[in-house]
Amino acid sequence: MIQEFKVRNFLSFRDEITLSFEATNDNTFDDTHVVEVAPGVRLLRFGLVYGANASGKSNLIAALDFIRVFLFDKKDDIDDETETIPFLLDTDTKDSPSKFEMTFYVGTTRYVYKLSLTEKAVISESMSYYKTTQPLKLFSRRLENGRSVIEFGASVKASKAIKEEVTLKCLPNMSFFAARNQVNCSLPEIDSAMEWMKKGIMPVIGPNTQMFGYAGKKMSSDSNLKEYILRFVRKADFNISDMLTEKREIPLSASLLNAISNDDDVPDSAKKELLDKGCIEKLRTDFELTVKNKRGLEKYTLPESLQSDGTKRTFGLEAAIYESINSQRMLPIDEIESSLHPELVEFMIAEFLRAPGRSQMIATTHYDPLLNTIDDLIRKDSVWFTEKEEDGNSGLYSLVEFNDLNKVRSFQRSYRNGAFGALPNIKG
Repeated sequence: MIQEFKVRNFLSFRDEITLSFEATNDNTFDDTHVVEVAPGVRLLRFGLVYGANASGKSNLIAALDFIRVFLFDKKDDIDDETETIPFLLDTDTKDSPSKFEMTFYVGTTRYVYKLSLTEKAVISESMSYYKTTQPLKLFSRRLENGRSVIEFGASVKASKAIKEEVTLKCLPNMSFFAARNQVNCSLPEIDSAMEWMKKGIMPVIGPNTQMFGYAGKKMSSDSNLKEYILRFVRKADFNISDMLTEKREIPLSASLLNAISNDDDVPDSAKKELLDKGCIEKLRTDFELTVKNKRGLEKYTLPESLQSDGTKRTFGLEAAIYESINSQRMLPIDEIESSLHPELVEFMIAEFLRAPGRSQMIATTHYDPLLNTIDDLIRKDSVWFTEKEEDGNSGLYSLVEFNDLNKVRSFQRSYRNGAFGALPNIKG
């Protein structure tokens, strides 16, 4: 589970911001919202971020996704860019490194990962873990004369040859983990954390992410997922009583096969498979709907094309939530309310939180009525705000930083009246 995530000089975050999942002493919904990962360490499973358009909400989600991708992105060319984007609205920062720090738990062990990089190279990188109150180094890495220099901690048991091979493969523009991933060896002290870093954060779901194909593919091979989604849509009153998913083979024309054969951009393995089969597989999902009319209950089958965007997004989101719950991963969602009825958003969050385990969700939203569910559905320490300053820098702060919250009658009204900031500055 993620305890803390820090970002500096990335996109609209010039100054360091900290997103924390550490729970306060508030015991509201302790049984569903809070996981005690180690003695005295209580982490939240859910976070909700508010803010005006262009205030930095999506950039916070993008920062998490950058780390997820960069950690295992193998660079083939030393001249490839790292793809970080510094704060560009200040001459002092556009050529300075972007910095990231993530504190997370695997079992009861706390790990701290740090990364500093420019568009061209990693300046420094390190990871440590805690057995007591003092950190133990697993590795540190610095840039020296254009080359990566890696030092391993004393607890890392590996031969000199393995350490040299990892260092050799660690190009200046890629992470330590992308290099270590290419070396066939066992580094148990590092690998337990590395496995979490590979899978711990799921790809971002944005407002325009097409998720239904993902859901259909998953459901075709996982009957438990299908039943999970069906239970959800039945509770949400979609009238959908069943889904019928089948694979269909679509023949490829001779001209298209010839074009594939001569296309150097198609990998050889994929090219051979397509040419051998002569067709592609496509999933088709039909929906069985049960309606009540003058004749009683009747069932009808409708194709996916006749389902609303909201229905298809619901299926995609629920497939991702199912994956998050079952694999104990962090799920980032940008604009969770997109194409969904507000009550469905609340129901979706409630269903996620009812599931036990260490899964986490961080979501951005413009839907401020959710603030009125504080202490009924969500906790005060789950709510965050982003606000952009006049110089373009985005700030991030928590609802619990404000005083006298117990006196607030309506969090939605207080937010709209500017009590918490993070509103658009609309000029007359």
